[in-house]
Amino acid sequence: MLAHAISMACAVAGPALAQETTPSAEAPAAEVDSVVVTGSARPQRRFDVSYAVNALSQNEVQKLAPQSMADLLGKLPGIQVEATGGEVQNITRVRGIPTDDGLALFQQDGLPLFTEINGFFFRGDSLNRYDLMTKSLEVVRGGPASIYASQAAAIVNSSTVTGTDKTKGKAQVTLGTTGLARLDLYQAGKIDDQTFYAVGGFIRQDDGHRDNGFPNDKGGQIRGNLKRVLEHGTLTVSGNYLNDHNTFYLPIPIADPRNPSASLNQYIDYFDGTMNSPALRNVPMKYRDGNGNLVTDTRDLANGRHLEYGNLGVQYEGELGQWLLSAKAGATKGTLDFDAFYSTSNPADATQFANGFLGAAKTAFGAVDHLGYAIAGSNGSQVYNPAAASGLVMQAQYRAAGSDFYSNQADINLTRNFQTGSGNHDVKLGVYLSGYGQTSKSVYNDMLIEVQGKPRTLDMVAYSASGAVLGSVTDNGVLRYTTTLNQGDVDARMGAFYVNDTWEVSDRLRLDGGLRRERYHYDGYALLTNQVNLGDAKTLADDTTRAFTGGVQAHKYNINTINWTLGANYDFTKQLGAYARASHLEVPPSMQVAASVDPLVLKTKANQFEAGFKATMGRSYLYVTGFYTQFNPLNASFVAFNPATGRNDQTVPFFGKAVVKGAELDGSLALGPRFSLAGSLTVQDPQYRDFVNATGADPSKVVGNQIIREPKVFGNIRPNYDFNVQDYLVEMYGSYSYTGKRYVDFFEATALPAYHSLGGGVSVTRGDWKLQLSGDNLTDAKGLTEGNTRTDTLAGQGSQQAIYGRPVFGRSFRLVLSKAW
Repeated sequence: MLAHAISMACAVAGPALAQETTPSAEAPAAEVDSVVVTGSARPQRRFDVSYAVNALSQNEVQKLAPQSMADLLGKLPGIQVEATGGEVQNITRVRGIPTDDGLALFQQDGLPLFTEINGFFFRGDSLNRYDLMTKSLEVVRGGPASIYASQAAAIVNSSTVTGTDKTKGKAQVTLGTTGLARLDLYQAGKIDDQTFYAVGGFIRQDDGHRDNGFPNDKGGQIRGNLKRVLEHGTLTVSGNYLNDHNTFYLPIPIADPRNPSASLNQYIDYFDGTMNSPALRNVPMKYRDGNGNLVTDTRDLANGRHLEYGNLGVQYEGELGQWLLSAKAGATKGTLDFDAFYSTSNPADATQFANGFLGAAKTAFGAVDHLGYAIAGSNGSQVYNPAAASGLVMQAQYRAAGSDFYSNQADINLTRNFQTGSGNHDVKLGVYLSGYGQTSKSVYNDMLIEVQGKPRTLDMVAYSASGAVLGSVTDNGVLRYTTTLNQGDVDARMGAFYVNDTWEVSDRLRLDGGLRRERYHYDGYALLTNQVNLGDAKTLADDTTRAFTGGVQAHKYNINTINWTLGANYDFTKQLGAYARASHLEVPPSMQVAASVDPLVLKTKANQFEAGFKATMGRSYLYVTGFYTQFNPLNASFVAFNPATGRNDQTVPFFGKAVVKGAELDGSLALGPRFSLAGSLTVQDPQYRDFVNATGADPSKVVGNQIIREPKVFGNIRPNYDFNVQDYLVEMYGSYSYTGKRYVDFFEATALPAYHSLGGGVSVTRGDWKLQLSGDNLTDAKGLTEGNTRTDTLAGQGSQQAIYGRPVFGRSFRLVLSKAW
């Protein structure tokens, strides 16, 4: 349906692009005229560059009305997202690259806030928050990303507002049906004729799309800069501070595993339900330290992902003789405190689940007649009868993690234009240096809960024939204490040299090539652990607890990478052009390998090939890009949850390649001065190739299969219509998005069905005031973005369609009132 709709739009676009039109005076500037700076030696029009890039202004982002950064990126071609985890830390895949981040590096004004794509339990979208201080957002897919950033198959670069001669600002209030209340502010102007300022940020609270029983997101950000215009350049000093809590949503059971056609919606609502619960606001985590002492940490799930960091930056842009000098440096320091409740195994029949512990209970407590359930902490007095509800119980994993992190980075480059007899050369030479590091600690508990939204924790109690309590399998809802215990520290240093030459052979033909050489050094250690019994005779929950031994495993690694790119652009006319590019990216292992026990140190490579066609006329444009991605080696090994031990200790080792062939379409068709139709479509074939299994298992049934959770088709259509009513400008817009069928496992045993969503909104502008109403998933359409990744990757879920997964969000609305000056 989506493909047909966009193909119809392109068919109409054909004659529209072939004729000269005069844009309406009231129409926005053509997107093709937007200037991009990311991945380019100098600022260029989007139409002129030889790679796929989108440039979004602040007004364009507001019209798209994204609920999160991932939701915004998902509106663009070639980027598949799973934006159901909450406001941050969502899944992003660029052109089928089979990682949770898609190797997309986030930058602010051309420099990352953290050198690696991922920190310990945080990503680029956790650090880089969109607010009114964001002037524009540029997203490069493939192309020269591997030259202008480290570890990057794509770049997401936000440009910050700076002051000008004219004082300007904006205040914006957002209210939402999820309990969202947010205030954004910024102001920019001049201090004197050479000094300018900008300052702004946001503060907000949100109860969330799912009912946790406590607020979902709370916190805010402030950032600002001072710009000084010098004789030969501009010096800017900037600062950021973020202090924010974000709740993480994990998959939920949606059908009874005993009868997959039976919905669990009456117990856990598809759109509102979550296993997050107020019952998890005082969770004990017990283990022994390296000296044998018992440690008890008490955790609160309402803490969520609490990220706090500060960043100071300095940037100089100016002339150095015939060269243009760009020098940027930044220092980031922060802490992460993370609490989340992860799905593990499917719900189980309560009787069968209890029977699995009966033998161990008899051994520990003697004359046990039967096991029963009680509300956690009631010492067996408040009996819980699963048969009166779903008949099911469930185990899940409370994960607590923490980190202190820092990242100091600097990028210095020189650009010069050389006139030669065979054309112009824009040559850029640069050096990138960074020192960064982090501590890491993670503690996991297995909890026993009822199958219910905002579930209560349960105790499994051992009773005698007379009904006396003899002991408990659990301890205040904890099924197994500290099944995972990790702690380490790592410091990293890296240096990169890069060069790029853009050769303008003629006014129609441009060639470019670049090379980046990097060297990494990791120095870290991990604390060793073993399994102990904490010795509480009243419970089995502490019998298989991880403990620090006092031993340390040290690691030092030196890793080199080489990246390169070659591209060509040819303009047939001022309205028609084509380009082609090949890029090679080498990605070192995360520095976290040096803070892990017995790590797998693996450097991966991504080869990207693309060829594109572009056309523009007036306010209409069309970009069509074919791409071919190779990701090798693909480490598809994973550590799965083992229900028998409660630990993530089932290692399934697969190694091979990921090969993705596809095409992406990005276009906008102006059907008159008032109506336009924009959209993006990606059609791809993501496959596993050349798989081997280190333990001798036959991987042949995996080869050629669709990569887990990656669709073959996804995209969106966005109509927009505006008109005037006296002094009011009214804009009406809609959206239709589609994601094709995917699978939860290597063998395509369990499918994630295709899903779609309708959205829309209206804005009214009068002078400096604007009122906007936006709605998402207006029809409450159902869809799952992932299955239960802890258990189903190898064998599926025992059903043709997923019965356990992370649903899309239900219908919601946001009202935005803003005033500019």
